[in-house]
Amino acid sequence: MRTITVNRYVTPLREGGSMPAVVEGDDLGLYVLKFRGAGQGVRALMAEIIAGGIAQALGLPIPEIVLAELDTALAQTEPDPEIQDLVRASGGLNVGLDYLSGALNFDPAVDVVTEDLASRLVWFDALVGNVDRTARNTNLLMWHRKPWLIDHGASLTFHHAWNGAVAQPEKPFAPIAEHVLLAQARALTEVDGELAARLTPQVLQGVLADVPDAFLALAGADHADGPLGAPATHRQAYVDYFCARLAGRATWVNALKGAVDARG
Repeated sequence: MRTITVNRYVTPLREGGSMPAVVEGDDLGLYVLKFRGAGQGVRALMAEIIAGGIAQALGLPIPEIVLAELDTALAQTEPDPEIQDLVRASGGLNVGLDYLSGALNFDPAVDVVTEDLASRLVWFDALVGNVDRTARNTNLLMWHRKPWLIDHGASLTFHHAWNGAVAQPEKPFAPIAEHVLLAQARALTEVDGELAARLTPQVLQGVLADVPDAFLALAGADHADGPLGAPATHRQAYVDYFCARLAGRATWVNALKGAVDARG
């Protein structure tokens, strides 16, 4: 994962509850910056990296994810006190996603997605526990006539107040019933084996290697003497969770198929 330095705050994106922003990096690229000091905290940034890395490993369309170094001095140039506070609370490493200039929000009434892609997205969202892919909030953009996945900060619901234990990894993901593409996901049987085979322990370890030690230290602060204390054991806890979820996927994939049939 590349690291950029934020040179300029361009504009806030007030659609998101955590108020992300479009910023310019030292490479002159534009990025959607997710702030570590926002209400969801560092675990939301970890979810962006982990879920986004898994999406990339599965070959799903997602903007490049970068680490973004933010200088709190940028707060001095912003007239909005809320933005000033957010920048000051987020000094150091944050997470950015490549800004897809000109992209439009996905409209399920107009935009077409194949059964194959819909099935892959539903399978992925069930794996990572993503609650944000509904008709009210699709977190999909249409860019160059193709859908792109964005905003996975609300995924990995299991890791809030988590001690690293793997509990009920095969449990079906109930919120999938509200998934915007559920009705089109009729190729789950065909994609299941292929997607699971891509996520080997080595691939998952590679995904977790992109999570900075500083993020892990903040997230594991309540367990400094326990299983989440050291970065290596913290990373391995995530790998163990996903390995267990994949091993027990027959249960949650069958539940997905039932949800598709119910949506009918």
